[in-house]
Order: sequence, then C-alpha cells, then structure tokens
Amino acid sequence: MTFSEMMNIGLMQGFAGLSLFAVLLLMGLGLAIIFGQMGVINMAHGEFMTIGAYTVFMASTLVEAHAPAWTPYYFPLSIVAAFVFAFVLGWLAEWALIRHLYKRPLDTLLATWGLSLGLQQVFRTVIGPKEVSPTLPDWLMGSWSPSEGLDIPINGMFVLALALLVTAGVLIALYRSRWGLRVRATVSNRVMANAIGINTKKTDRLTFAIGCGVAGIAGAAFTTIGSTGPTSGSLYIVDSFLVVTFGGAASLLGTVASAFGIAQVQSITEFFLSGSMAKVLTLSFIVVVLMLRPQGLFASKVRR
Repeated sequence: MTFSEMMNIGLMQGFAGLSLFAVLLLMGLGLAIIFGQMGVINMAHGEFMTIGAYTVFMASTLVEAHAPAWTPYYFPLSIVAAFVFAFVLGWLAEWALIRHLYKRPLDTLLATWGLSLGLQQVFRTVIGPKEVSPTLPDWLMGSWSPSEGLDIPINGMFVLALALLVTAGVLIALYRSRWGLRVRATVSNRVMANAIGINTKKTDRLTFAIGCGVAGIAGAAFTTIGSTGPTSGSLYIVDSFLVVTFGGAASLLGTVASAFGIAQVQSITEFFLSGSMAKVLTLSFIVVVLMLRPQGLFASKVRR
C-alpha cells in the first residue's frame, strides 16, 4: 500500500468521524439546552430524534404516492417539519409532565424513561417494528472525488453542513435574542430572574421544546446515513449524555468540542480495532478525563 493510498484511507476514515460528529453534535446540542441549561434529565431525548426521522420517512412516502415530481425538493421541507413536530410534542411533554418535576431529578429521569418506553410502543403500533428508510433525493446520493482514490459521501457533507448551521443558529439565538437573554438570566439566578419579571416557567417550556426540536433535526439528518426503527433514538442517548457531560453541562462550546473529540477517537480506533473495543477505549478515555476534571472540558460559571 502506497503512502497516497494510506492518506486517502485516513482522510475517508476521518470524514466518517465527521459524519458521526454531526449526528452527536445535533443530539448533544438539544440535550445541552435541556440538561445543561435546565438541569432536566430527559431520557426520552432519543425518541424525539426518532420522531424527526419518522417525519422524513412519512414525507417521503406521501411524496412518492401523491407528488413524485416533488421528490427532489421534499427533503429540506421535511427537516423543517421534523423540527416543528418534535418542538410541539416537546412543548406538550413539558406542560403535561416535566413542569411538575423540576428540582426532582430522579423523578424526572424515571418519568422521561417511561415516556421513552411509551413513545417506542407508539412507533411500533403506528409505523411498525421494522426499520424503514426514506427515498432520498438524487442530489444527496453519490460521492465527491477531490482526488483519485478519495471518495467523500455527499450525504455526509450535507449532514455536517446542517449540523454546523443549526449550531450557529442556536448560538446566535442564545446570545443575540431575548429568549437567550431570559435563558441565561434564569440559569444564572432563577429567583432574581423571577423578581425582575421574567416568566421562568414559560422560558423553561420554550427551552425544552427547542431542545426537542433540535433532536428532531438530528433525526432528519440521521435518515441520510442510516435506517430508522422504534429504538433508533435510544441507541444514541448514552452517547449524547457523554457528549454533554464530557464537554461541560452548561457549555455549548464544550458540546461542540466534546462531540468532535468523541466521534474522531471512536472512528479512528474502529479502523484499527473492532467496534466494541473502539467503544471501550472511547469510554475509558472519557472516564479518565472526567476523573481528572469532573466539571468537564469547559466549566461554566453559574452564580448560586
């Protein structure tokens, strides 16, 4: 094997890590908003990802059946629909369940775990137990070859671009909008935020819904690189919590850095070892870092 071929294989493996990074980033971003900013342990976060994936699948099925001419155009619209559906269901879940359990983290964990199991059963009943995949537009298929022997999947580049776009949007909203100002004030000092007229209950509900909506976008992006089943979201929930805790619970910058580091370490080690051993080494690395730095890579300063 020549040096050029080894470089191409290394680059393709690195880009595979970037595709995993994009999914982990979108999942971790929504969870960082909910867990990091609100302190709510949402075990149903993966199911909101599944809702987004099923939204794309249903949109694909409807377009194929009733408007096949729209096949090249439906995917961006279905991403928006995935956010909207996950947002609305997140809003209802916070109103019906989560708002009664604030400051009770164990109860929140158990309640959202029950919600997760319930949603999985709904998926099995409504859509079926088998994994499904949407029909992707032609412009998402194939690969880009910048040089001979180097093929980069177009769907991977799209998912990466989508993840970076959503991350930029969340950061702008958090630091350049009235909602972001209310969130940061509530995180800094909830009692004082209430005293100056901020409706912290409404802020919590909107924050939870936005976090669920971002998970819906993650599910829409996931359909380009994998099939979707009732338990697809639960496969990513542990990795999502690792991303958030490793990066720092209330740090979006830490979430980005953590998702990138975990994805690249796992992708590179999978090239040399089996998938299970790569997972073990990744988890061991995270455990060692958290033992040395329990607050994560980027600790946020919150006034108590």
